[in-house]
Amino acid sequence: MTGRPIDVGKRIKELREDRGLSLQDLGERTGYSSALLSQFENHLVSPPLGALVKLAQALDTQVGDFFGDSPDHPFTIVRSDEREVVSRVASRSGVNLGYAYESLGFGMRDRSMEPFVVTLEPVAIREKHLSVHEGEEFIYVLEGRMSVRLEEHTDVLEAGDSIYFRCTTPHHITCEGNEPAKILAVIFAGRAED
Repeated sequence: MTGRPIDVGKRIKELREDRGLSLQDLGERTGYSSALLSQFENHLVSPPLGALVKLAQALDTQVGDFFGDSPDHPFTIVRSDEREVVSRVASRSGVNLGYAYESLGFGMRDRSMEPFVVTLEPVAIREKHLSVHEGEEFIYVLEGRMSVRLEEHTDVLEAGDSIYFRCTTPHHITCEGNEPAKILAVIFAGRAED
């Protein structure tokens, strides 16, 4: 893991501007407010993984492009010390919203899945927003415990447990308890057939 945080917001802004879109245009494509998109772009709030999928689809790109990825290989090997870390923060002062994620698939050409190692931190502020986006998600708990909410169903998963669900189901993932949890999350964003 490189340890240096990636400024995903800066890349979102570059891609949006390259496509000649205003914040309002991008908001219409994603369903997010211009204010929230501005917070993403100015690194006041880092978007959750589901939001990255929605933004990538709206910008006609891959999630990896937000990490400065230039997919040009038919395969990729990501060494443990090469992972790029994105921390989810609530402000420039660094209030942690509960997780950091590391991309495991950067460098792979035309990929359909986005694999991440996600560290879920115990948080005092629990988000109530449920995420909805296209695709499917698989999560395997590597360490600790996590809580998952799917519409009205809530469950706790422990190390060795897994869950697979359609991302069109309103969902939210968070750490359960006072110790961090580490998960493997693979998102299949889906691709339009050519």
